[in-house]
Amino acid sequence: MKIAPDWLNDPAAQKVCAMLTSAGHQAWFVGGCVRNALIGAPASDLDLTTDARPQTVSDLGKAAGFKVVPTGIDHGTVTVVVDGAPFEVTTFRRDVDTDGRHATVAFADTPEEDARRRDFTMNALYAAPDGTLLDPLGGIPDALAGHIRFIGDAGQRIREDYLRILRFFRFFAWYGDPALGIDADGLAACADHVDGIDALSAERIGQEMRKLLSAPDPARAIASMAASGALLRVLPGAGPDALTVLIHIEEEARSEPDFIRRLAALGGDLARLRLTNAEMSRHAILRDMDPGTGEVAYRHGAAIAIDRAMVLAASLSQPISAADLAAARLGDGQVLPVKAADFMPRLQGPALGAALKQAEARWIASGFTLTRDELLR
Repeated sequence: MKIAPDWLNDPAAQKVCAMLTSAGHQAWFVGGCVRNALIGAPASDLDLTTDARPQTVSDLGKAAGFKVVPTGIDHGTVTVVVDGAPFEVTTFRRDVDTDGRHATVAFADTPEEDARRRDFTMNALYAAPDGTLLDPLGGIPDALAGHIRFIGDAGQRIREDYLRILRFFRFFAWYGDPALGIDADGLAACADHVDGIDALSAERIGQEMRKLLSAPDPARAIASMAASGALLRVLPGAGPDALTVLIHIEEEARSEPDFIRRLAALGGDLARLRLTNAEMSRHAILRDMDPGTGEVAYRHGAAIAIDRAMVLAASLSQPISAADLAAARLGDGQVLPVKAADFMPRLQGPALGAALKQAEARWIASGFTLTRDELLR
């Protein structure tokens, strides 16, 4: 069986393959790019694997006139830059020891050995430079069926790296067939080992949750994650119900997936995630149910006001109202018609600040209709 994606004919990619094969070594495209080509999805990165040891890859790249970067040479990875395009070339590996977060690896000689250390069958697919597929572990049927299945014993795969619990739900959100449902053995293994999530860093958890919640419809994956106990390990206090409603609201509004909006619908404590200050601020606005939609639009813009209205509607299990949409459009770009100078010199200091705040509150409550003269009276 062969694949024929556009990237297979990329001259730079073929130059890297030729660099290896002309020296008598194997060259295989591996992982996501092969999986996505098989199911007709775009590929973002091209990764290659080989029997050549890292130093050999580095020497071959330099001899060919390519830029070589020892990205993770101790773990077998060398980045070869050809015509400005980077390609990660990793030597076949096998795990010697794991602790749930890191693995000690040894180099291997065959893709079959390399495949056994990967997480899911659909990720253990290899493609030769001509597109011929190698499937050591039965990943092709799983990829085509949308079946996210751990390689070998699911519990063992998870104990090797507890991040695989979150990857299991993320891959189901992106590639799983909802009609087929989530793999029962995998879900049970995640539930059995859910306490391993506590050993993961906030950065790793945050990256996985960002990818998961950016899927077109992650609701089923999040519901399964909640059933396993993993959701509460990541977001204590979170619940999946509002997210399901939010997805329907987004579809009706034709809104693009948004990580922070969906995170706000889930609720829960964000301490296990690593978010930027801007993301934390936006999340706080979306979770604050006190100001009206018009006021949120006045202070932060229509887009964030509509996002907040979506989250509120989802939390109430109802569609977003036309009134909220109108209020967001009305409040956007409004400018308070009075300034501090309008109250001076009669008012100074705290009294001046209080007068401005009171005038702004009256103006907002009027639907932004009160004039300068009305506010000053």
